[in-house]
Formats: sequence, structure tokens, C-alpha cells
Amino acid sequence: MERKKTVWVTGASSGLGLATAEAFARTGWQVIGGARSFPSQPQTDENGMIRMQLDVTSEESCDAFVRQALAISPRVDALVCAAAVLVLGSCENTSPEEFSRVMNTNFVGATRMVSRVLPVMRERHSGRIILFSSINGLLGIPFQSAYTASKHAMEGYAECLSMELHSHGIRVCLVEPGDHRGGSEHTRLHAKAETDSSPYRQAYESACAAIHRDESGGLLPEKLGEKVVANVQRKRMRFRLRVAKLDQHLAVWLHKCLPPWANSLILRNYYGADNANH
Repeated sequence: MERKKTVWVTGASSGLGLATAEAFARTGWQVIGGARSFPSQPQTDENGMIRMQLDVTSEESCDAFVRQALAISPRVDALVCAAAVLVLGSCENTSPEEFSRVMNTNFVGATRMVSRVLPVMRERHSGRIILFSSINGLLGIPFQSAYTASKHAMEGYAECLSMELHSHGIRVCLVEPGDHRGGSEHTRLHAKAETDSSPYRQAYESACAAIHRDESGGLLPEKLGEKVVANVQRKRMRFRLRVAKLDQHLAVWLHKCLPPWANSLILRNYYGADNANH
């Protein structure tokens, strides 16, 4: 009797990572989810997901997760890299340490897990790697420079990875979500230097209000999870899976078609980035 297909999901404790893990579990997959808040010893939750501690910024934690996961199931049919953190702040007031934290979690953390899963997938000459990018991986918005940079990096990395793995039977997908509800406040941070005395304060508060409004009225995470699973189970998995409202699809299209000054004007007005303290 053939074993269940197995998927590893990072960032599986909340938000889109949790929704994706639960969607795989409902479809009958063996789900091994990793998150920093999970217990050090494997535990199975009410949905059938095996929860294990994983800090994607730590080489030791990634190694321990892989050892435990392979002891549970020697096959890995899919890897979903959804672990992410967001630091809101102006470019000037976001510190190098804050930039590094976001890049190390969102981008380098994904590459750590990919490098560890590839030998297992190459041995079977099959596998699916799903990397969470964002609409912000295609265009920038004010006061999300660290997050935007990490997702732009993911876009380029995924294109390289897809080409390199094609002859090994392994396929890659970039998931590009727009705004979705239900994200954890623990992963939405603010730059420490973005204080009341910041010259960007008024514009920053306007942008944060717009971001909060869009997320509160965003799509349901459960629907995204279902679309990710459906794409993974396709015979020919799509390389890009964009899940967003019509206005965000339009923003991406305009970003490709309009001159830079026009895109900047639209986005500055939407996020109130021209507001200034006096």
C-alpha cells in the first residue's frame, strides 16, 4: 500500500501558512508543519497536522526539523515555504538589523529549507516546491521596503530554481497573494525608529491605516489554501499562482504598463505617502 503523499509547510502556525497546511490535511495529505511556536517534540493537532518546532533562521533548527520529519515519512512530495515576518517603517528608519531579520526569515529561511529537501526529491526524481511571494514581490508600496525587498528576492530566486530543477523532475510554484484576512500580529512589526518624532510620521500612519483596511477586507485564507493544493495536484503545476482581488490584479497590470511616475503617483495617493508633518 502506497504511503500518503507528504508535504512540509513552514510558517504553519497562523495566516496563509496555517490555511495551506489545513487545506492539504483536508485533501488527505500527510502534513508536517513547522513554526517557532510549535513544541519541540512532534504533536498531532485536531486536523491531523503533525506540528514540529522550526525556526527557519536557524541552521540547527532546520536540521532538527528535517531529521524528525524524515523519521515520520521518508518521502517529501511538496515543500511549502510560507514563514514570513513584516516590519513596517520608512526606508530611512528601518535599521540594518530589521532589514536582516525580514530577509533572513522571508527569503534566506526559504532557501535553507529548499536546500535540505532537494536531495530527497532528486532521489525520487519528483517533487513540488511552493514559495510564498506576494503582490509586493511585483511592485513596491510605501513603508514596506523590507518585506517588498524580501519578496522581490524570492521572485528572482524562484525563476533560477525552476530552471535548474526542471531536468530533475521537480517543479516550482510562486504564490503571489494579495491582501488576506487573519494574519498574526506577532509577525507584523514596526521599525523601532519610526517614532512620533519621525519626519515620516503622518504619512506612515496614513499608510498603516490603508494597509490595515485592505487586510481587514481581504480574501479568506482558506480559499488561498485550497487553490495552492489544487495547483500542486495539477499534472502540470503553474509556475505563478496569483490570488488577489481585482484591484490588486489591476495594480500589477498597471505597474507593467504605466510609466514609473504614473505608478508612483497612484500608489502615493492611495497610501497617503505625500502627507508630511509640519
